[in-house]
Amino acid sequence: MTALLTAPPAPPSALPRSRLDSESRLDRTVRLAAVLVLWSGLLLITYWWEADGGVTDLAHWVSGLTSVGRLTGLWSAHLLLVQVVLMSRLPPLEHAFGRDRLARIHRVIGFASFDLLVAHILTIIAGYASGRWASVLPTTWDLITAYGGVLLAVAGTTCLVMVVVTSVKAARRRLRYESWHLIHLYGYLGVGLALPHQLWTGQEFLRSPGATVYWWTLWAAAAAAVLVWRVWLPIWRSLRYGLRVSSVVRESSDVVSVYLTGRQLDRMPVRAGQFLNVRFLSSPGWTRANPFSLSAAPTDRSLRITAKALGEGSARLARLRPGSRVLFEGPYGRLSSRARTQRQLVLAGAGVGITPLRALAEGLDYLPGEAVLLQRYSGEPLFTRELQILAAERGLRVLHLPGSRRRETSVLGPAADGLPELTALRRWIPKLADSDLFLCGPTPWTDGFHRLALAAGVPNDRIHTESFGW
Repeated sequence: MTALLTAPPAPPSALPRSRLDSESRLDRTVRLAAVLVLWSGLLLITYWWEADGGVTDLAHWVSGLTSVGRLTGLWSAHLLLVQVVLMSRLPPLEHAFGRDRLARIHRVIGFASFDLLVAHILTIIAGYASGRWASVLPTTWDLITAYGGVLLAVAGTTCLVMVVVTSVKAARRRLRYESWHLIHLYGYLGVGLALPHQLWTGQEFLRSPGATVYWWTLWAAAAAAVLVWRVWLPIWRSLRYGLRVSSVVRESSDVVSVYLTGRQLDRMPVRAGQFLNVRFLSSPGWTRANPFSLSAAPTDRSLRITAKALGEGSARLARLRPGSRVLFEGPYGRLSSRARTQRQLVLAGAGVGITPLRALAEGLDYLPGEAVLLQRYSGEPLFTRELQILAAERGLRVLHLPGSRRRETSVLGPAADGLPELTALRRWIPKLADSDLFLCGPTPWTDGFHRLALAAGVPNDRIHTESFGW
């Protein structure tokens, strides 16, 4: 392990504790409000179902199947719309949860919604078939051909099945990110095709004016969130800031940095540590956006993104030419000053995961001795000279953790010198439990470091993670 630490010049004044935690408190309020809204919606839907005789219908076999089918369909539709809102890039949710946590919540809710959808289909068919096996196929055909919007709902369900199947871990490992992302766009088509069926034939949509208003409002809000934050805002920002490639610099044998310039960059709401979903218009495959982290603190003249040649999108970066126009979405990510609550900072990255942490080391405010950066790598270290300068000028303490892992569960690598990793980490960073911890790297590594930090006494709400999983 190599530590770089030199005496810095006169440090900036420390930020008061109240300012450090102000945005974090707001985000905690948003998280609480989001949970309350989710459960309140489910309870309200259940109340309308009960008020319409849902519980009474359970007393009989056939009506009970249909009643359960109505309730599971309503719950499934509600969770399906929640998924859409979660991934609509709505700023309060992005700020409060961060992309990684939103993706995990989206995944859990997605599978729950799909399971409820399957239960809805099976119980509705069984109920309409009066519980007789011989009537199942004729009843299914009658529902598809004679009930308004059901045929469209079948097409929508097919789209959602594709999304769910490709969300299973075994399937994701076999797909490129670009292919997986394209398939997931069919989820929006599936949601849209389900709308006519629910509004034309759904009992709970038609009998209660309050329920009708509620569902129309929910559908409209989900659609508006997608159109505004995923379509209109990226187009507007891309046109306003006019990003172009100014230069491409090779950082190592398989890592390149791309410098971007544009107009009025001082007004762009971007922070060190965040990432952009980028399309380079002069490059093949420009229709597919790829996420790239900022590897330097943004300035009013330029931005810098850095990536390793892992997939087609990142491999094309080395072939970019100066002047290439850029479309972008974002900035996204909670790995920024917004999540900070403590003066003490620990920034830990593995491989190319060091990129947003390099930006944070430059962009965050700290005094000498308050910030430690751990760089874990098995090949070439990145930004060595830049980190040396930050150590000299800002008092950043840099710990290099080189070498290949000796066992699959290793987090710190050979640098621990035979010590238990928890002991080594506590010895290197005595104030770890009193710090905000920012992590970035491959998912197995960040998960392992997360567990190690919890064992070292770092509260879970002070561990801020961004991984390469999707």
